[in-house]
Amino acid sequence: MPTFRFKQSRPVISSQIDELNAFAQAKLDKLAAKDLKRGLVPTTRGVGCSVVRDGEAAISFCDNDYLGLSQNPRVVAAAGAAAIRHGAGAGASRLVSGDSPLNHELESMIAQIKGTEACRVFGSGYMANLGAVPCLVGDKDLIVMDELSHACMRAAAQLSGAEVRMFRHNDVADARAQLANGPEHGRILLMTETVFSMDGDLAPLQELQALCEKFGAWMMTDDAHGFGVIKQENPALIQMGTLSKAVGVYGGYVCGPAAFVELMISRARTLVFTTGLPPQVLGAAVEAVSIIRDDTQLAKDVMSKTTAFTNALGLPKPSSTIVPILLGEASVALDVQAKLLEDGFHVSAIRPPTVPEGSSRLRVAFSAAHELDDVLALAESLKKHLPKDVLEK
Repeated sequence: MPTFRFKQSRPVISSQIDELNAFAQAKLDKLAAKDLKRGLVPTTRGVGCSVVRDGEAAISFCDNDYLGLSQNPRVVAAAGAAAIRHGAGAGASRLVSGDSPLNHELESMIAQIKGTEACRVFGSGYMANLGAVPCLVGDKDLIVMDELSHACMRAAAQLSGAEVRMFRHNDVADARAQLANGPEHGRILLMTETVFSMDGDLAPLQELQALCEKFGAWMMTDDAHGFGVIKQENPALIQMGTLSKAVGVYGGYVCGPAAFVELMISRARTLVFTTGLPPQVLGAAVEAVSIIRDDTQLAKDVMSKTTAFTNALGLPKPSSTIVPILLGEASVALDVQAKLLEDGFHVSAIRPPTVPEGSSRLRVAFSAAHELDDVLALAESLKKHLPKDVLEK
């Protein structure tokens, strides 16, 4: 039987390889000089938030797996069962032949939990925002959004072609000022996160919705870090989120009025032109969302552990499962990260451009799967390694 071999039609010119490598290396060198160069570390995740990073065992305090569902036996078993029943991949976009019935089961469950008319599942939270926002507003319209909104919200706003105005973080008065003098005939979309991913604080949703009603705007929220964990009355017309945080799997969703959700099937490019989620992902998500719906103790458990941590360090009471420890310079954050890892704790240093210049930090994230003893041990390790003035602020 003949062996098929790929054949490159034209050889790559070696001078072009050298030119591109030199271009990229110069940029890498600049990032390294500012302690902003990223790197990948092979990490094996296990139960109880245990990880092995490049051969070193540790307890992770930087996952977004807030309820520990990524390692839940029921969720893992559901993934395997869905793969056996439906195969390893969707095979095509949802509009062609990749619309597994599991999509609709999952969408119905999420819409019910969110209290909306309908829901549409996307390949990721990033893709959900990129797909939904241009379906809502265009080049004659206005987007007003919190300045700390996630990068995918900013990208979606730019992609829409609408005018974009930022308001100061959680500043309702500034949001009002940005909403004033809106487009004479266009639509207005106000966007915010419910739980901010780097600071862990909550948006003033009721006050922002009141502004939307006053100025004739629609509100869209990104509930990526709140869904399944933080109970917060959300009056937003459009609500998106992810399946990769508390749900513990992968994917994203957009909930809202039925006709708008139907419109996205035809107009949301990140839904129309991408392959559907694999069956094992959908099966696992269905099981995880059912656990979130039925087991409220998990959310209470993770918040009690977060509170135990802040109490141990004398920090303010947490609003969510995310506790930022501001350190300022990237080099300081990297140094503390390395010392914590030596003590057996993995807490990632968050640096620009993820956060503003001068606000590098440790982002400590908690899970229901953490042991309380490990939570308190991390607090003791931080007391040893943090600069002396950090906990005094």
